[in-house]
Amino acid sequence: MIYHLTTPLTKEDVMKLKAGDQVFLSGTLYTGRDAAHKRMVELIEHNQPLPFDVMNQVIYYVGPTPSKPGTVFGSGGPTTAGRMDAYAPKMLSLGLRGMIGKGYRNQAVKDAMKLHTGVYFGAIGGAGAYIGQCVQACEIIAFEDLGPEAIRQLVVKEFPLTVVIDCEGHDLYEMGRENYLKEHSNVNS
Repeated sequence: MIYHLTTPLTKEDVMKLKAGDQVFLSGTLYTGRDAAHKRMVELIEHNQPLPFDVMNQVIYYVGPTPSKPGTVFGSGGPTTAGRMDAYAPKMLSLGLRGMIGKGYRNQAVKDAMKLHTGVYFGAIGGAGAYIGQCVQACEIIAFEDLGPEAIRQLVVKEFPLTVVIDCEGHDLYEMGRENYLKEHSNVNS
């Protein structure tokens, strides 16, 4: 299926998505990589407020290049999501609805996604310049000292994504491998 969704995402939005679906996401999302996630979890542990309310929000794992003159956002290809696996269950428990990155997620993240109704979107690695064109506004809102890893608030339009892991735990990477093995085991029999 193909969906055009606008943030913030509701549980109902996430529940209709299935692994393999295509999504064109518009609205506000936030950026953050491992250094920013580490700081956010430390804030949570010290009962201090986060830089933004994560309820129903989407975090894009990215460290963009500097913007060229006349643009609001540099090239912004996805970061390997596994780097955030240590922090993602905590963020999901606070109502984070979506994560955007590339690569595999561990079982603890998948379990947290099922428990808290979250979704993991894949963005195309190597398409950072194209993705950057989907960003209409960008503002650093926290941890400016982290440079590219600072938390940014982005406004995006028609950001192309694929549902890699849905809120039921179906994983496109695993499904693809299983389908490949089925197809090739039939060829060899």
